Amino acid sequence: MPIITLTTDFGYKDHFVGAIKGTIYKELGDPKIVDISHAISPFNIQECAYILKNSYKNFPDGSIHIVGIDSELSPENQHIAAFVDNHYFIMANNGVIGLITSEIVPEKVVEIQLPNSVDGPFPVLDVFVKTACHIARGGKLEVIGRDFKNLKDLRDVKPRLSADGNTLSGSVIYIDNYGNIVTNIEKNDFLLYGKGRPFTVSVRNKRIRQIHRKYGEIVDYNQEREKRKTPGELLALFNTAGYLEIAIYKSDLNTVGGASTLLGLDYRDTIAIDFE
Repeated sequence: MPIITLTTDFGYKDHFVGAIKGTIYKELGDPKIVDISHAISPFNIQECAYILKNSYKNFPDGSIHIVGIDSELSPENQHIAAFVDNHYFIMANNGVIGLITSEIVPEKVVEIQLPNSVDGPFPVLDVFVKTACHIARGGKLEVIGRDFKNLKDLRDVKPRLSADGNTLSGSVIYIDNYGNIVTNIEKNDFLLYGKGRPFTVSVRNKRIRQIHRKYGEIVDYNQEREKRKTPGELLALFNTAGYLEIAIYKSDLNTVGGASTLLGLDYRDTIAIDFE
């Protein structure tokens, strides 16, 4: 039986996640359910897309991904099921799937039309779970809906290169659990436009002139202990998704703060790289 993943902004205080899982177990008996995240910021489409885009590829082909973000049905927010990159996605037509598939053409998308479906305030349970269980049993998308072509297209904000080719300006697209700042500047763009030149990453009034391979690389263990850089130091690296990340080494967002709070940065704020 394929894995069913859950990505929502429901949190854990309320009954929603438990009700979804309980219904899947009741329908399928012994399914494999994986929580990707239930801590998406409420209605944050871009954040959801970033997390899902960088996690679904680690699951086996045929996995089913239920996405509970801004899922209430409306004439402009249809319920859809898509087969993309050998994975199934069940969600509302709110732009998440468009951001995930910006470089991949969906093989099939249908507008979900279940018989006797409930048009209520909890469509993830009433519609998405039933759809996922149908697919998990080997059911076809054609049975649960008709072909759908009008995917909502939310454009990612792209980095901008200055006219002289010396400055690459990006923006914050995600802040993780540690308060680390993820930008939309990808490693491929950095290499393409930088051409091996020296550079400076400008973050508010801070300047970074080195990009590390991993967080701990900021510590030079060849130096005497008292001369080494320690937790609290600012650093930059390209994360596992290939995006430029600004971090505070071994910082705690809930106590001393993270890069986002200490630097005063939020979603869509600007980060620039100046090449010499």
